[in-house]
Amino acid sequence: MSSVLYDAQGPSAKRRNILYTVLFVLAAAAVVWWVYDGLASKNQLDWIKWKPFFTSTQPWTTFIWPGLQNTLKAAFFALIIALPLGALFGIGRLSDHRWMRGPSGVVVEFFRSIPVLILMIAANEVYSEYTNISTESRPLYAVVTGLVLYNASVLAEIVRAGILSLPQGQTDAAKAIGMRKGQTMVFVLLPQAVTAMLPAIVSQIVVIVKDTALGGWVLTFPELLASVRPMSANYGANTIACFTIVAVIYLAVNFSLTSFASWLEQRLRRAKKSTGAVVGTGPGGELETIGAPSLHSDDGRAV
Repeated sequence: MSSVLYDAQGPSAKRRNILYTVLFVLAAAAVVWWVYDGLASKNQLDWIKWKPFFTSTQPWTTFIWPGLQNTLKAAFFALIIALPLGALFGIGRLSDHRWMRGPSGVVVEFFRSIPVLILMIAANEVYSEYTNISTESRPLYAVVTGLVLYNASVLAEIVRAGILSLPQGQTDAAKAIGMRKGQTMVFVLLPQAVTAMLPAIVSQIVVIVKDTALGGWVLTFPELLASVRPMSANYGANTIACFTIVAVIYLAVNFSLTSFASWLEQRLRRAKKSTGAVVGTGPGGELETIGAPSLHSDDGRAV
């Protein structure tokens, strides 16, 4: 039986696929056994190395929780600064004015082409030479600065691509009712582009959370991954256990972000399908929201 996308497999193809599946399972099992045997031979799977994380709160309160707090703090500050900057530069690249479009493009392309680690190191040196920021606070400032410069440039491209993905008819309709370019961007294009941009923005937020680890290993910023060194030294060189616990925490944080973003995207899409509100002009020419007729009975129940 054939499908629109593919032809049904014959007897030879089915036998071949079964053989490939068996070979893949055997190869995967061999790799798992090789990893397990290597860890076991070096005593990395001994209970004594994993015991502190399950029988005591000290590693969590002394090392992991402070590191996680610093990771989330740096990511939060970088995000709230990079998002508006990215939107500003992204809209700037779409401007009809060359004096705005040109510099915006130069800034975005420049900082997007430089590794974020170099931006962090450069920011740290600038703060060291030309500011009075304390040595304890300087790594946080450098990490946030590097993350902002790089991610604002990436977010600018996300915003620009999201706006350009909208049909040209949206802009034409806004012009037809007398809306200026700025009003069209704020009231028509950006609200619709948010849903399209949301998955890419969340992916970039995950990148921000993970890139804070660069500051920990190079600038001695006490973030989550940097807590592995003192934690492993304090609990008998249990490096594998420490890295595993930290990796699970990163997975939990980033999975929570992506899950929330998926929920928010679905909610926004449902809201757009159900709403009947449009933007129009009032008697005096001002912009106003015109709601759809209410579909409720006199007692408040939906019709």
